[in-house]
Amino acid sequence: MSGTIKVLLAEDQSMVREALAALLGLEDDIEVVAQVARGDEVLAAARAHDVDVALLDIEMPGATGIEAAAQLHKEMPGLKLVVLTTFGRPGYLRSAMEAGADAFLVKDAPAAQLAEAVRRVLAGERVIDPTLAAAALAGGANPLTDREREVLRAAADGSTNAEMAAALHLSQGTVRNYLSTAIQKLAVRNRAEAVRIAREKGWL
Repeated sequence: MSGTIKVLLAEDQSMVREALAALLGLEDDIEVVAQVARGDEVLAAARAHDVDVALLDIEMPGATGIEAAAQLHKEMPGLKLVVLTTFGRPGYLRSAMEAGADAFLVKDAPAAQLAEAVRRVLAGERVIDPTLAAAALAGGANPLTDREREVLRAAADGSTNAEMAAALHLSQGTVRNYLSTAIQKLAVRNRAEAVRIAREKGWL
């Protein structure tokens, strides 16, 4: 590819987004052609602006950066994906890679490092923050199944078993079983602790 690298920046905090855009804009070969504040706006923006690289923050309304990455990977497989995080949670790295991310970096990395990552993923490399990689290896694999994670996410807002069962189209007994199994796997006493631990690990 010749010419300028067209970048989409997805970040819900406007000050952070504008700062990143300004810093990347100082690079001769990089142009931020689209900015969005919601994860569910990423795909449409990427298509509309025919971008080369998408920079995706994890924590966004509408959809997480990891969910947006998975959607982009499926719908626009040629697009390079860089996931940015404020949180060094080991499970996030594994989730991002499974979603098709080409790079995983901390958001407060130097601008030059971020620009270099954009160039490297476009050249076909995979770029992972070494500290996050070490933490992910030390943290081990996510022991929770997709259904257990789904139930824990539903439990996070304090929903009752009946409310979760209705929302997830499951019986209350099935919801109880998934919660109980998740609690046992995480070696905690209750659902609140299970949610907290799973979030800290980046497994939800």
